[in-house]
Amino acid sequence: MRTEISFSPSFAMATVHLDPGESVKAEAGAMMAMTPTIEMATSTRGGVLKGLKRSVLGGESFFMNTFTSKGSGDHIVVAPALPGDIITWPLTGNTVYLQSGSYLASPTSIEIDSKWGGAKTFFSKEGLFMLKCSGVGDLIVSSYGAVHGIDLQAGQTYTVDTGHMVGWEDGVSYEVVKAGNWKSTMLGGEGLVVRLTGPGRVYVQTRSPSNFIDWLVPKLPTQRS
Repeated sequence: MRTEISFSPSFAMATVHLDPGESVKAEAGAMMAMTPTIEMATSTRGGVLKGLKRSVLGGESFFMNTFTSKGSGDHIVVAPALPGDIITWPLTGNTVYLQSGSYLASPTSIEIDSKWGGAKTFFSKEGLFMLKCSGVGDLIVSSYGAVHGIDLQAGQTYTVDTGHMVGWEDGVSYEVVKAGNWKSTMLGGEGLVVRLTGPGRVYVQTRSPSNFIDWLVPKLPTQRS
């Protein structure tokens, strides 16, 4: 499996080249194009209960598609719903956590599950759960806007708005806290933030889907108008 990313950073797409017999799984709706000898199968990836867990708790689709090469020179093109960038995150048996909506595709050697965030993410607009990705291979991750990687040293802390999080490595500890006091949190427009502590790599995105929705909704026509 070889991944080629084009049109970064604004409208990226990922072309996944597969050898005969190789498979890649992708979020439902992520497929943009593919060669005719690729076979697609749809499942809940781990059964109904795991599919419901990933969908209801992780904010992802209930279904995932698996694309398997049946000929030589096969490839599939995947793209996210929102304009932005795509990166590959190489896993070597380790675990990373992705914010809801950042998962795009991965080889079948990577297991996708959800992780309970606990009370520390209870007030987060981005949801209570993150996707847990473990295994070996290149995880294909998307962002809204450009994606930026930050390497935190042991004990180093960094604060990120919840809507701008993409993911972090296992080993990075985190907590969701108020941006300031309650007055600034409610009225200052910053809301809640994620406080991350190294060591490990963190990815952030330059745009926030929730901020875009907050900007868009007041401009939509109402029934009266």
